[in-house]
Amino acid sequence: MRSNQAQAAAPLWLKTLAYGGLVFLHFPIAVIFLNAFLTGEGSQSHFTLRWVHEALAREDVIAAILLSLKVATIATLMALIMGVMAAAALYRRSFFGKEAITTMLILPIALPGIITGIALLSAINMLDITPGVWTIIVSHATFCVVMIYNNVIARFRRMPHSLVEASMDLGADGCTTFRYIILPQLATALLAGALLAFALSFDELIVTIFTAGHEITLPIWLLNQLSRPRDAAITNVVAMMVMLITALPIIAAYYLTRGTGTVEGSSR
Repeated sequence: MRSNQAQAAAPLWLKTLAYGGLVFLHFPIAVIFLNAFLTGEGSQSHFTLRWVHEALAREDVIAAILLSLKVATIATLMALIMGVMAAAALYRRSFFGKEAITTMLILPIALPGIITGIALLSAINMLDITPGVWTIIVSHATFCVVMIYNNVIARFRRMPHSLVEASMDLGADGCTTFRYIILPQLATALLAGALLAFALSFDELIVTIFTAGHEITLPIWLLNQLSRPRDAAITNVVAMMVMLITALPIIAAYYLTRGTGTVEGSSR
């Protein structure tokens, strides 16, 4: 009741600033979408799908898209495994070094991308590893894991431990308890975290530049296109595709986690 009253009493200037900020942020995106479907000569412009067809017909675009999808998928799977294991180990018990481990998990995404990229490149050079697809995947997994960890540990903390204890009392072993009791409780948190991690990995640029070697992911392809103004229309189409591919998982993650504050079986 109070929150509704406070929202209704918001001053006009504050609403104007809020909507103005949204317009300022989304106007360049609208321009990209518009230019992706316009063609013409001089002052005459009309709607066309020509640039979409040309973009999808280019082998370099398809190769970059497939590489980014491959990297994002594998990095997300790695982050799922590491994030769930870390959350399961840290959510209940306190021990020496717990806060340090938590900080280390969050650090790769909290630091500026250029710092993370330089650190990863230094580690790659120290280990005498040739940068390539797998160095991109591992580097992406290091900052994607926090997306899984945050979602899963929040769900763990809301899940009553009595469910696990009841399962064990009834004779279930650890694997059976995880499969039939814990995993269903974590399902939406895992899916939402995976979607966010996938979106984050798919359009990551700064860290990728340091760890990609000669590989060209979609964000690197877009960066290279800035020096080719004649391909601006095709670049707009590819940029639109990147925004759609990254926005849809984020929207899906929002709807998956909305209204999940109370977990089934919880008394709260």
